[in-house]
Amino acid sequence: HVLASNRRVRCLVLDTEVYSNTGGQASKATPRGAVAKFASGGKPVGKKDLGRMAMAYGHVYVAQVAFGSDDAQTIKAFLEAEAHDGPSLIIAYAHCIAHAIDMQKGLEQQKLAVESGYWPLYRFNPARTARGRNPMQLDSEAPSRPLKDYAEREGRYRILMHSNPETAEKLMSLAQQDIDQRWAAYTKLAAKEAKA
Repeated sequence: HVLASNRRVRCLVLDTEVYSNTGGQASKATPRGAVAKFASGGKPVGKKDLGRMAMAYGHVYVAQVAFGSDDAQTIKAFLEAEAHDGPSLIIAYAHCIAHAIDMQKGLEQQKLAVESGYWPLYRFNPARTARGRNPMQLDSEAPSRPLKDYAEREGRYRILMHSNPETAEKLMSLAQQDIDQRWAAYTKLAAKEAKA
């Protein structure tokens, strides 16, 4: 409702991909294959794409950032979001203790998330449309490593890999398909010419 209002509201989502305030329960933002409370067998469906949902309004500035991967892109997104004459949404990768990682290596994990295509970096700036430019800018490179390289470093995936390898492999394969499809959709969106 806030984003639909078209008011100058600034929203920052620190995405931990679980309901952190209730002890790490699975949420609509929990990725496929991850283990969380109420998803001990691995979440069987993919996470919602909050960014694309917000982009659908057309007037909302939307960015997805990961400071550990590209600090300059993060700063650029914050500056653009603040300058936008309308609602802005920044979705920031937030490594979390529920991911069961060495928290001192959280920024490294953010970089792996981007390199695997798990967390694409982008900026969707409606103000570019008025200048005849595509509002969608894909800031990260095409995935250069498989999702498994990223996932194997997190306990939320490793638990299932050890307890039920067959299910883990199936869900990891589906999660890789999720990434491939999302990357293809974002690439197509970023390649479209804006209509003046």
